[in-house]
Amino acid sequence: MNLGSIATLRLVYRAWYYFRLGYSTYLTFLLGYFSTLVTVYYLAVKNMPPLLDLFPHFLEFAVLATVVGVPLAGGIGWIHLKRSRLFSSEQDISVEANPYIYKLQPGWMKEAWAPVMLAQLAMLRRLSEKGGLLTDSEKKEIAELEGKMETLVKGGYVGSPRRELSF
Repeated sequence: MNLGSIATLRLVYRAWYYFRLGYSTYLTFLLGYFSTLVTVYYLAVKNMPPLLDLFPHFLEFAVLATVVGVPLAGGIGWIHLKRSRLFSSEQDISVEANPYIYKLQPGWMKEAWAPVMLAQLAMLRRLSEKGGLLTDSEKKEIAELEGKMETLVKGGYVGSPRRELSF
């Protein structure tokens, strides 16, 4: 695959993501909200005389439903995030699916932070070896860490990603 087709494919994937985000978060939310109001009013309220006496016009029903529904939905969302274990489970899945948990993020982390950390580790190893401060197991551990950092700097993965994704 050449560089131009990779860039085009990446642009298509990004556009698809933006479309899904905008459609599911905003368009379907608004359509679903108004559709629910209209459906409940014209199928339930209009067919129940006591409710029709309470809400003779759609606008009154929609305003009350909004005044009650928005804080209620906000409270349910707060409970979902702060008081239930559902959100933490969702985040566990997001972490498992995120390829950057097992590789360096592009930008400052890959271009500056990791190379600096690798250089510091190498300098500390050399100083410690020169002073005779390291045991054989510590030398082996540092060598493994240096190998992992070099793999990350080169764009590779460490750990056990669910699957390797190419970017």
